[in-house]
Amino acid sequence: MPVLFVPHGAGPCFFMDWDPPGTWDRMAAWLRSIPGSLPARPAAILLITAHWLAEQPSMSSSARPGLLFDYNGFPPHTYELTYPAPGAPALAQQARDLLEQAGFSPMLDPERGYDHGTFIPLKVAFPKADVPVLQMSLLQSLDPAEHLRMGQALAPLRRQGVLIVGSGMSWHNQRAYRDARSTAPAQAFDAWLVDALARPAAERNALLADWAHASGDVGRLAHPPGREEHLLPLHVAAGAAGASAGRKVFGDNVMSVEISAFRFD
Repeated sequence: MPVLFVPHGAGPCFFMDWDPPGTWDRMAAWLRSIPGSLPARPAAILLITAHWLAEQPSMSSSARPGLLFDYNGFPPHTYELTYPAPGAPALAQQARDLLEQAGFSPMLDPERGYDHGTFIPLKVAFPKADVPVLQMSLLQSLDPAEHLRMGQALAPLRRQGVLIVGSGMSWHNQRAYRDARSTAPAQAFDAWLVDALARPAAERNALLADWAHASGDVGRLAHPPGREEHLLPLHVAAGAAGASAGRKVFGDNVMSVEISAFRFD
């Protein structure tokens, strides 16, 4: 299986009216195209969400996770969305073993449901909710090198037909949206990501480990200090990619900034 980094939009954006209309239509269309771009139907999806930070890698291990509506101020109907995809407890055990072998102390959480970084993009991409899903956290440390190591530990799952997905946003300075002054820096950071991900794995990972210094200060403008949780799912994806090169497979200007998705084959 390839490895993906997907933008998950803003809250339940694909399932409500937005101003201006059509803001998220191109992203939704790309998400819907994912199943047809894969070599086969995934045996399961391992999704690393930007919306869960834990001291050690943690996984939603229930056979039937519920939903965690971790967004606020949206229309009432968006709190009635459903996504009854089965969990993947056996995969959770296997992922825990792989992470333990890499020196982590992973945790299984049978109570936590799918948060919106998981169920919103998957509801668009896999609307039948018939592929088992294992949701995984990031690390509270926000250490980029450790997230690369997490991905490297999980890489063997690709050979079993598991689709590894990092769900975040390539730009996540929320104050900079809808500001035309953000367009040029967002394009510069996007160009840096495109170049870095296409490089040989060792060089790519070294660049990602030092992403905050990308192209001067645009890295920190894209992801302010302490708020890089929306970028780090990309690091896990890159680690899981091994020697596979990364390429941009979707891009759009959303509310004045460049938002992209990446794939490693």
